[in-house]
Amino acid sequence: MHDINPPESKMIASYILCGTVFTELFHGDAQGITEMSAMAASIVRECFDPLIGRKQNDHMLALFQTEDAIRKQIEDGSRYFFVKDDSGKNLGFTAFYPKEDILYLSKFYLYRTERGKGYARRMMDFIISQARQAHLAGIELNVNKNNDARHVYEHLGFRIVRREKKDIGRGFFMDDYVYRLDLS
Repeated sequence: MHDINPPESKMIASYILCGTVFTELFHGDAQGITEMSAMAASIVRECFDPLIGRKQNDHMLALFQTEDAIRKQIEDGSRYFFVKDDSGKNLGFTAFYPKEDILYLSKFYLYRTERGKGYARRMMDFIISQARQAHLAGIELNVNKNNDARHVYEHLGFRIVRREKKDIGRGFFMDDYVYRLDLS
């Protein structure tokens, strides 16, 4: 098991990389969890309502981005980060957790107005550094097969390793490519 969580004795809350601030969200931060849930709903709606439809997106938001869902994910080992500029403005968010010998990147989102400005590269550099610190062999993530964001991941060095179709209930499926970035 690879531990990617900061030691409890250290009060690490933020990391800075090239003027981009990564502020970690902790389980006991009720206000932060509320803020994260609202931001996630806004960005995810913008990205996925046109792609998969409002009903499926509502279901997925209820499963993965409510305050309770985020709190539970953090309890289970996910690390959530606000991504901010150097003035403190929220640009987006990311979340990940160790899964066997890889880091699973479950969330990687920027507001539409912040895309194309180099933040995705800085976010990925931060995530890669976290995976390397934990001595993990790579990073994996799922991308909807019709999502144009897959081109961003390919540009960042990821390659498709398989397809997955997962039943998420209520007659909805996640139909994804699984991408991997090897770190060895």
